[in-house]
Amino acid sequence: MGYPDTFTGFCVDGPKTWNQFHKAELKPKPFEDHDIDVEIDACGVCGSDVHTVTGGWGDFKGPLCVGHEVVGRAVRVGQHVRGIAEGDRVGVGAQVQACLECDLCKAKNENYCPSLVDTYNAQYKDGSWAHGGFASHIRAHEYFTFRIPNRLETNVAAPLLCAGITTYSPLVRAGIGPGKRVGVIGIGGLGHLGLQFSKALGAETYAMTTHSDKADDCRRLGAEDVILTTEDNWVDPWKFKFDFILCASKMAHEFDIARCLTLLRPGGEFHMVGMPEEPLPQLSAGAFAGNAAKLTGSHLGNHQEMEDMLRLAAEKGVKPWVETLKLSEQGCKEAVERVKDNKVRYRFTMTDFDKAFGSRK
Repeated sequence: MGYPDTFTGFCVDGPKTWNQFHKAELKPKPFEDHDIDVEIDACGVCGSDVHTVTGGWGDFKGPLCVGHEVVGRAVRVGQHVRGIAEGDRVGVGAQVQACLECDLCKAKNENYCPSLVDTYNAQYKDGSWAHGGFASHIRAHEYFTFRIPNRLETNVAAPLLCAGITTYSPLVRAGIGPGKRVGVIGIGGLGHLGLQFSKALGAETYAMTTHSDKADDCRRLGAEDVILTTEDNWVDPWKFKFDFILCASKMAHEFDIARCLTLLRPGGEFHMVGMPEEPLPQLSAGAFAGNAAKLTGSHLGNHQEMEDMLRLAAEKGVKPWVETLKLSEQGCKEAVERVKDNKVRYRFTMTDFDKAFGSRK
């Protein structure tokens, strides 16, 4: 068989062989009138991919094809699709479906829909499975497929589809803009975009990091200054100084979060977008009382925020710092191993899909 009945993807068979990729045939969900098939040209590599294949977020049975930062060309468009035509350059992020009928969806919170379908390792109501972007094609609902602005180069645009929206959405929902002071903790795949989006929205933005060798990068990314969290008493000069802290680190389970909350002005937010596999440390109720601090978190963003994020990135020159790897068994292995070991500044994009799969026309 082959497209459109089946796709081909680079897959792993389970957590015990998490870095051993091989080609496998993938059966997509049945094509429906609001669906779009995308022939993939590039796919970003996300920390979520690593948490998934290693079993850190739960066991699974393969073959599993990860990847949810997809850019390619629409090659099949359902008859009820509006706004996207065959041949358009489009992107798909970490969600491919929601019911679009519940109260949350109607309130433009489809990214929290109880019936949402993640881009991979998720099952549709009909029993079929969603497959990710380390593949020849992806099938997604039109509401979760987005035209990519001309100014955004394909390999650079890919990480915006997850890392970009994950950092942009909470900033916008918190009303971040001129007159606000934002701190970004964890300058990695998420944090380096959080810095740029906070700056692009007009906020006074600071980087918080354990890595002194990232200081120059942080300033290039828009940080007013760099706060080294390894220094003694680093919190003291910054107490009650921030309106919003975006925690993009996957190591928050090792933080003294109670101390971090003291950095906030009354009513400010310490917002989690980095998702550690381990539980956060215990907190007493008193940790929130001294300044009415809020400990919050979020998942992706909605359709409108995705469109606005892509537009802002194109207009303001927000760009992931990308290293490319060729899609192959070895390329996938290198990507997930280096992301797991924090050996990338700051995102990978998988490329050369035509070489991996041959002609797909």
